[in-house]
Amino acid sequence: MATPDLANLRTRAEQLWPGIAVAALIGLAAQFVSEHYGAPAMLLALLFGIALNFLAEEARPGPGIAFAAKGLLRLGVALLGLRITTDMVLALGPATLSLVVGAVIATIGFGFLVARIFGFGYRFATLSAGAVAICGASAAMAIAAILPQDERSQQRLAFTVVGVTLLSTVAMILYPVIAATLHFDDHTSGIYIGATIHDVAQVVGAGFSISEDAGETATLVKLIRVAMLAPVVLVIAAVVRGQAVEGQGRPPLLPGFVVAFVVLAALNSTGIVPVAVSDLAGDTSRVLLLMAIGAVGMKTSLKEVVEVGPAAMAMLVSETLFLATLIAVGLLIMG
Repeated sequence: MATPDLANLRTRAEQLWPGIAVAALIGLAAQFVSEHYGAPAMLLALLFGIALNFLAEEARPGPGIAFAAKGLLRLGVALLGLRITTDMVLALGPATLSLVVGAVIATIGFGFLVARIFGFGYRFATLSAGAVAICGASAAMAIAAILPQDERSQQRLAFTVVGVTLLSTVAMILYPVIAATLHFDDHTSGIYIGATIHDVAQVVGAGFSISEDAGETATLVKLIRVAMLAPVVLVIAAVVRGQAVEGQGRPPLLPGFVVAFVVLAALNSTGIVPVAVSDLAGDTSRVLLLMAIGAVGMKTSLKEVVEVGPAAMAMLVSETLFLATLIAVGLLIMG
């Protein structure tokens, strides 16, 4: 007789496998086309996923698709830690680290400035600028949890999540082209991608569509931005004096996959991880990320995007352009 825990695990697996299987098929198809025709596998997985968007609304594959877009993505990024060492972090240099951190702060400040032009208050300014500056939808949800609530709080959050997801998807396609136009090498392109695109999934997709080096650098830079979620949220909480709705759960300040990434990178930096294990982790990570980016595509709803308010969208676009321009200018100055 199965124990309750085993029965629950079996039930959960039965709920998830149809969606995960679809994501796996998208990943395999993307890899096959990439190997035979030379197109970026990550971009192909995203486009294939968008073409199958209707599946995300179906009862059977829906839960698995949602799990792949979030759970497999985080696992894939965490495993990338075994491809990263402290030498790579140090290789970014103090100038690059200062540029990335400074850009986060400047973008949030710009958000407050431009909010007045578009007629929004401090709540949406904080929400949108924080999402653009740090890590997209995840930052939006974390920040929304500590902002004082009013009758439009959920609407603002929905606008922000849909908007930054759309902009991240567009940036995943356009930013590698911009990096090439600016004659950035793979390492600099990775910095540009990681410092500008909002969501982790699209950062990974855009970075690895350029090269392995660009993908790993982009992921590292992006996770530095993600790690800034904790101090930014703490500052916001202090400013609003902790006015949050009672009973509303708050997401962790530092996501678990970031902690796992750092731990694995630290372990790899000691030199005790065999090369074979590191290579296997890298291959496994790439498979998981292909599945995840396909699932992200399936969860991208064009209908919801159309319903985003034009003023809110214009504000998100202006913040996105500010960040992209600031980083590009900074990298060009740094040479």
